[in-house]
Amino acid sequence: MSLADHLTGIVHEPTQTGGAGVDLTVDAVHAVTGPGAIDFGGGELEAAETTALDTVKNDPDDDYGWWTLSPGTYLVEYNESLDTDDPLVLQPRDALVEQGASHPTLHVTDLPRVPVSVPEAGLHLKENARVSTLVAPDA
Repeated sequence: MSLADHLTGIVHEPTQTGGAGVDLTVDAVHAVTGPGAIDFGGGELEAAETTALDTVKNDPDDDYGWWTLSPGTYLVEYNESLDTDDPLVLQPRDALVEQGASHPTLHVTDLPRVPVSVPEAGLHLKENARVSTLVAPDA
């Protein structure tokens, strides 16, 4: 069974499965607008406040828009959903890292919103951009 068999919502399978894993695409970007809370026992756990950011199309005829991100940390949501009992490794794509941006490498059985750090110069991120790769733990 391939990694893609554990995913739904793949945007374009031939492009996303052309490498060692499956590339994941951006569906939404959220700004963190208020603090969350974490305690020892979890009884006072509160999610951070977030606001979904809108995209802007360079041309009204474009199918997809762009997020223009200032320096900071954002939460990225994927188009894809993962369903597996065996943890897989979620890592940033080289294309993201080469722009000075990144996110943590995680072991996942589903796809949470992932914090992406944007460098001082900022980042232009297009809807459906491939920013992460899901790989088997031994890859």
